[in-house]
Amino acid sequence: MLVLLPPSEGKATSGRGAPLKLESLSLPGLTAAREAVLGELVELCSGDEEKAREVLGLSEGLRGEIAKNVELPTAGARPAGEIYTGVLYDALDLASLDAAAKRRATRSLLVFSGLWGAVRVNDRIPSYRCSMGVKLPGLGALGAHWRAPMAEVLPEAAGDGLVLDLRSSAYAAAWKPKGEPAGRTASVRVLHAPTRKVVSHFNKATKGRIVRSLLTAGAAPKSPAELVEALRDLGYVVEVEPPKGNGKAWMLDVLVHEVH
Repeated sequence: MLVLLPPSEGKATSGRGAPLKLESLSLPGLTAAREAVLGELVELCSGDEEKAREVLGLSEGLRGEIAKNVELPTAGARPAGEIYTGVLYDALDLASLDAAAKRRATRSLLVFSGLWGAVRVNDRIPSYRCSMGVKLPGLGALGAHWRAPMAEVLPEAAGDGLVLDLRSSAYAAAWKPKGEPAGRTASVRVLHAPTRKVVSHFNKATKGRIVRSLLTAGAAPKSPAELVEALRDLGYVVEVEPPKGNGKAWMLDVLVHEVH
């Protein structure tokens, strides 16, 4: 099972250890594309601060993120699973998993990123600010920049098993499974059952709890149908929309009554 996750806007501070080594990151086929984004981002943030703030979509209160980006090549790095600290990752709580569940997380979780493309939770990265929706002056829209290298690398990473897609739309645009892999992909959204609406905060929290539940239980569904069974066994209320034709992903709605 390969689980595709969005990153978080909130991030822990960079570590005090060795700085980033792009060549050490998982999915080495993305190295050249990572180098291009990193170079453009550092150059942008080393120049006109107002321009950088506008390009990155930062509020006045986040101006300090620009200086952080300038230091990316030399900043200390930490495992990505420690860097991302938003709602989904708080609910997932990787640090409190037992040893077996942590090993499953290392094998199965893949976090998408505007800067790195995608990383494993044990890949060491510095804290940064660069969302997938950014358009860098020299590269253009990052979603489009990542599309070709992702298409080369991700099918191999997905192997022949289930792909559980929990990404937001901006990150999903960087790679969409096609053909046979799409038929074993399940995209999940979380709905507030009484209103049938997505509520951002508990949508993210519930996705984090879903991943944690699967890792803790040692569940290893090999298909979307087996995933539905596993989630129901874990107590989730799931509605299913099977794919409409070949090359289409399954759509799963997880219904939640309490917003928390």
